[in-house]
Amino acid sequence: MGITHGNGQYAEVNGLNMYYETHGSGRPLILLHGGLGSGEMFGAVLAAFAEHHQVILPDLQGHGRTADIDRPLDVRLMAGDIAALIDHLRLDRPDLVGFSLGGGVAAATAAQHPEKVGRLVIQSTYLRTDAVYPEILAQQGQVNAAAAEFMKETPMYELYQRVAPRPEDFGRLLDKIGAAMAVPMDLTEEVRGLQVPTLIAAGDADMAPPSHFVEAFALLDGGQRDGGWMGRVGRRAGTRSPSCPA
Repeated sequence: MGITHGNGQYAEVNGLNMYYETHGSGRPLILLHGGLGSGEMFGAVLAAFAEHHQVILPDLQGHGRTADIDRPLDVRLMAGDIAALIDHLRLDRPDLVGFSLGGGVAAATAAQHPEKVGRLVIQSTYLRTDAVYPEILAQQGQVNAAAAEFMKETPMYELYQRVAPRPEDFGRLLDKIGAAMAVPMDLTEEVRGLQVPTLIAAGDADMAPPSHFVEAFALLDGGQRDGGWMGRVGRRAGTRSPSCPA
């Protein structure tokens, strides 16, 4: 996917031996990948980001080159890993960009550790399980180790077999992701309390309807003011919510 792994390193964070890469220089930017992926998901845009940023690409717990540990896959726990990585690398308030699962981790990191985060971008990340389309929930309910056999022709399986420290753990990862998705999730209060400039990006054919992402935007005072025409702005004027066609 266009990434050279010669600069990959590991950091001991919260009992996790986390793999990460750094590219470019400038204002630090952490990119957090989606479920069943790795930092390689950002390969197509990495060069553009690295022109002006020090880009950090971590592989989250149990993903990519980061081996799993005896702990549930929980965005709030993984947020602690990212906060610890920020400390480990001595980064000065890096910006966070997270996609899907990575968006939940990014939001939880900014909520738990606002002093460590500059700006936040949450992409294709639903805040509540009950906002997800029923058809998607039904598909999520089928994610477990038994599905590994049917995924052998997918990019996710190929990636895991190519880079994971224990390729035989793919079924274990599916079990843990399936178990995580089976637990009702609600990040509403974390997002409502965000105090960093935040951009919410979603597709018109995403895992939840556009109305849900508008709801998330409203939690940050988005759409609640006049946009500055009358000299008034929301308390978090940095908040934005574009629509990105899927």
